[in-house]
Amino acid sequence: MIDYIKDFKIGFFIAIIIITTIILGAITEKVLRYFLYRKLNQKEYDTTGFKFLKHLIITVIYILGFAFALIQIPEFKIIGHSFLAGAGVISLVAGLASQQALSNIVSGIFLVIFKPFKINDKITINNFAGTVEDINLRQVVLKDAENNRIIIPNSVISNQIIVNTNMNDTKCCKIIEIGIGYESDIEKALEILKEEVAAHPLFIDTRTAEDKKKKTALVTARVVALAPSSVTIKTWAWAKNSTDGFVLYCDLLQSIKKRFDEAGIDIPYPQQVVTLKK
Repeated sequence: MIDYIKDFKIGFFIAIIIITTIILGAITEKVLRYFLYRKLNQKEYDTTGFKFLKHLIITVIYILGFAFALIQIPEFKIIGHSFLAGAGVISLVAGLASQQALSNIVSGIFLVIFKPFKINDKITINNFAGTVEDINLRQVVLKDAENNRIIIPNSVISNQIIVNTNMNDTKCCKIIEIGIGYESDIEKALEILKEEVAAHPLFIDTRTAEDKKKKTALVTARVVALAPSSVTIKTWAWAKNSTDGFVLYCDLLQSIKKRFDEAGIDIPYPQQVVTLKK
């Protein structure tokens, strides 16, 4: 009878600890989310560290709740104390160091500390491109152009080359390269490129004050190659960010083609002659 009462008490305390942990975790998440939404209203505020801290605090709460629950069971009391004791935590970390879960956590901490990218940055990893939506203890969440969510484990990101279009400078340079016929007017074609780029509303002037003083051209266009069937010409168009750069690039391809048609400038394309013999 005494054993039943003892087991009931243990079960009762464990239930209270579990309920308290769940309630405390929910309250903490709501409070941190409230402060996060307040910070999101500040456009210049970087929410990357704040979001990661939210995930970390909630995880610690559940780990502590689990440890306190284990302490109530005599057979698991040593394991429970190892969660809470400093030496026990170090031993636990050493034991789990080879596991993927800990690898993701450590990699996530490094991502937040060294910041190769932040929330809302546009990045490319392993040919996957998208906007960073979240960085948590396990993974990074990207949103691509088709509104899909790409989930990449933190440990994978740590070993990959990352292309960040927003790091330090958001300006985007779009390179427009076109091949024209050898009989076409090269000077006229180069002038059309410059005019169309300069006239586009999304184009930005990246010249320094010194460049303007030297009267450096607003847009540069050059002949870059003499290909077997065409003369390759190239120009560089700048936009304030990658989104504007994409629109700028598409618009310029259309407007340049139209101007080339009007000016009689030929853009060569593969042709095949078929002869039928009787």
